[in-house]
Amino acid sequence: MRRRRSPRFFPVSLYLNRRLWSFTALNSWTGSFGIGVNLNVNRQAMVKSATSSSWIALRNRSFRAIWFASLISGTCASAHGTAATWAMNELSHSALFLSMMSTFTSLPFFLFTLPAGAVADLVDRARLVAIMHVWLAVAAAGLAVLGWLHLLSSYLILLFVFLIGAGFAFNAPAFCSLLTDIVSSEELPSATVLNGLQLDLSGMIGSALGGALIPLIGTNTIFAANSAAFLLFNLALLQWREPKAQSQSVMENFFQSFATAVRYVRFAPGMQVILVRQILFSLLVAAIPALLPVVALNELHIGAAELGLLYTSMGAGSVITAAFILPWGRARYLPDTLTKMAAYLFVLVMVLLAFVRQTQLLPLIAVLTGVAWTSTANELWLAGQRAMPAWARGRMNATVIMFSQGAIALGGIIYGAGAQTWGAATVLIAVAAVILVLLLTVQLFSVPLSIDFTKELNIESGPIAPFSLNFIHVPRPADGPVLITIDVQLDESRGPELDAFVNELRLIYLRNGAYSWQLFADPTRRNRFHVQIMMPSWSQYLLLCERITKDEKQLIDQARNLHVGENPPEIQMYIRVNKRFHDSRP
Repeated sequence: MRRRRSPRFFPVSLYLNRRLWSFTALNSWTGSFGIGVNLNVNRQAMVKSATSSSWIALRNRSFRAIWFASLISGTCASAHGTAATWAMNELSHSALFLSMMSTFTSLPFFLFTLPAGAVADLVDRARLVAIMHVWLAVAAAGLAVLGWLHLLSSYLILLFVFLIGAGFAFNAPAFCSLLTDIVSSEELPSATVLNGLQLDLSGMIGSALGGALIPLIGTNTIFAANSAAFLLFNLALLQWREPKAQSQSVMENFFQSFATAVRYVRFAPGMQVILVRQILFSLLVAAIPALLPVVALNELHIGAAELGLLYTSMGAGSVITAAFILPWGRARYLPDTLTKMAAYLFVLVMVLLAFVRQTQLLPLIAVLTGVAWTSTANELWLAGQRAMPAWARGRMNATVIMFSQGAIALGGIIYGAGAQTWGAATVLIAVAAVILVLLLTVQLFSVPLSIDFTKELNIESGPIAPFSLNFIHVPRPADGPVLITIDVQLDESRGPELDAFVNELRLIYLRNGAYSWQLFADPTRRNRFHVQIMMPSWSQYLLLCERITKDEKQLIDQARNLHVGENPPEIQMYIRVNKRFHDSRP
């Protein structure tokens, strides 16, 4: 393939495609080159680990093997991105095709991440991760073979970019959830920090390495090396095969699993806080990747080498934060305090970008950007893992990824259009002002968006036993809907306490599988109440009993103690008749 000299444009497209992708993904998704960790959190261990070293997770042999394999694979993936950008630059003079590479990279995450999360909760996650890495290896190898055969075209490169993106989209939720079985709860903060560290090291080394190797070995060899690196990750994964036993109850089908994700977010206030914080963070921080190149290239007119130094400095800030700042900060401050300090740092960064016009100061601004970004991303991601129950982890991670990616994409469009109309400096000052207004609003009006509550959650499984009733026949999995009624006596004088329990019980049942939970009062007798709980099917009722966490079980037990009648509450179960009655007369 003949090299067409374009020294200025090549590094710009290289860094925008690789570093923008890396920072967007930091602690929001993970492929072969990002380890996102999700755990059932033991609270005492989590508190103890707040002062632990950032490297403690590397003592775990399985995690260490996967981490180093991810570092190698991530470096090759970054080099692959560089080579793909260069190949497209060689094949097409159109800026449209080059910009479409970013679109075709992001599109699979919008299309497939949430379905991928549903799949991750339905199948053997280790097997799914292995299959996706084979998919990625085949796609990278196919690109190499077509290049060697001189059959590559701009359209084929876009197709393979989409196929590789689809592999990452399906791999991310499964791999996130898989590592809950690999890393202990004490190692969670360390593993989260190492995630960002590994991603930044891969991005910095791989992008530079790819640019240096293209004139020496060509793009096709880099594609082939990336294919081999994907398989190397599978070899590391094979060293660990200790999956937890899966539920023995009837599992949901795909569409039920998909709907469950929506229902869980709707009835889980904690996850709503996490999502709102992730969306706000992603939407506002999108100003950095959208406007930093505009300031650097269009206004300061820096060269390609300076642009590379800029993104390297940003990565260095992330590495410093992961290795030193976060362990120090977590030992002294609550998560919400850390994110607030990072938000004020973001304000400073945007003001500096708007007014500083000395190119020598840009690397320092980039370092501060990496510090603020990594601090916030790590704490929000860690809070999310603390709030996700094991049974919904794949779907919840996919939901967070989808909303975060969407917010960054939307923010990029808004800030790009704004910069074209009013200038980058004006937009940066406006975003900084919005951040300050939000911080002051939350502080003055006590808006309940703090993530500190996640440190007190216990999302370990604490299943409840199904109601013990004398069945004439055992229901089949698809039988339903299932109606459970409970007649209970409650002391109405304990009004506020009862209101709190009723609301919490309702949310517990609704987010774990019920589609109706209602409380009725007997108008003829005081303190007499009737509860109706409706489940879609018998299998969904069994799943609901398994999904209850220890915190939820404790609240259910407390609610049972509110019964003031002499006899236990009367419990009845009904299943919809799915067949006609038969005449039983002789």
